[in-house]
Amino acid sequence: MALLGLLLLAALIVLVQGWLLGKPALARLGYERSFSRYVCREGEQVEMVETLSNRKPLPVPWLRLEAMLPSALSFTRSSDTNVSEGNIYQNHTSLFTLPARTRITRTHRILCRTRGIYPIESATMTGGDLFGLYAPSKKVQLNMRMVIHPRLIAEDELPVSWKTWQGELSVRRWIVDDPFLITGVRQYAAGDPMNRIHWKASARTGQLQVHKNGYSADPRVMILLNVEDSESMWSVVTRPSLIERQLSLAATCGASLIGQGMAAGFAHNGHSQLGEAGYRLDMDYGPVHLNRMMEAMAAFELKSRLPFHELLQLEAQREFREPIDYLLVTAHRSPKMEEAVAALEQLGHRVGLTGFTADSPLGDRPSMRPEQRREAAHREEAVL
Repeated sequence: MALLGLLLLAALIVLVQGWLLGKPALARLGYERSFSRYVCREGEQVEMVETLSNRKPLPVPWLRLEAMLPSALSFTRSSDTNVSEGNIYQNHTSLFTLPARTRITRTHRILCRTRGIYPIESATMTGGDLFGLYAPSKKVQLNMRMVIHPRLIAEDELPVSWKTWQGELSVRRWIVDDPFLITGVRQYAAGDPMNRIHWKASARTGQLQVHKNGYSADPRVMILLNVEDSESMWSVVTRPSLIERQLSLAATCGASLIGQGMAAGFAHNGHSQLGEAGYRLDMDYGPVHLNRMMEAMAAFELKSRLPFHELLQLEAQREFREPIDYLLVTAHRSPKMEEAVAALEQLGHRVGLTGFTADSPLGDRPSMRPEQRREAAHREEAVL
């Protein structure tokens, strides 16, 4: 009888602790997650901060936290974190014991490995008592996203064709100052005429200052990215690393142009996570527009939406107040593409080509006329 009573008492204790600790395990339990930055560049690190709070007067014997994160967000250190990685997602699992009225804050360092736009929607919490009689579970909605911009290319890795085209653009822009456009003041330099001296600014600074004029030309550049890695490609990119490098080149070109105070736009013939809003961004100025452009590049998908020459034909149908500059970032050239480029040039637009092939930069003839391109193609065929 004594043994039976002891067993009954033990069973009663187990039931009571399950009722007190397990059944309300998730009551008054809070979970928050935040990132130090929600927009970053490929290869950079961010911090992910998790906060768990138990506001009950009773402890939680065990709590399992599970979250599906994109594989592009890689944990650099995870001493108390179990991560099961896949090609697209990774399962991030943590196990806790929460005393009564306790708050736990953990910080993880995350490496942003691959550009893209990644939703982070929810996390699941499961708690229970000491003996697992109760194991309630609930989903916590996070509703956040991480935007990873493409990597920028170092100056010494840029193709010569881009440097040449950029130099020609700068010459057209800087060659003559506009005497009617005043953008600020600068320090006096030898050769500046006396009628350009800003006397009030000179008095304030104690050094001669002159009016700074704007530019006589204000080039507007439309960057067109070709998702096709070869003329024979169908819908899905067969060499993704090559197109990712082309995208990084387009991002570098856009950042450089807008950083110099020019207007730049971006369009491509691929698919986009943003839908039609990510297919084409018209030309504009400033860092806000650059961020929109980088987000469109982050949303770029490695699937062809239409042939590149059709994208050029659509551009030829657009109406502009004056001719603009087109910069084509492409891994190959084709006769149909040459015809579409010639049509743009007949409308007065200036067209430059740059890009990488699988093993070397694309040719260094960024601004050739149609007849020059045909002659160059004949010479290349003769060599082959």
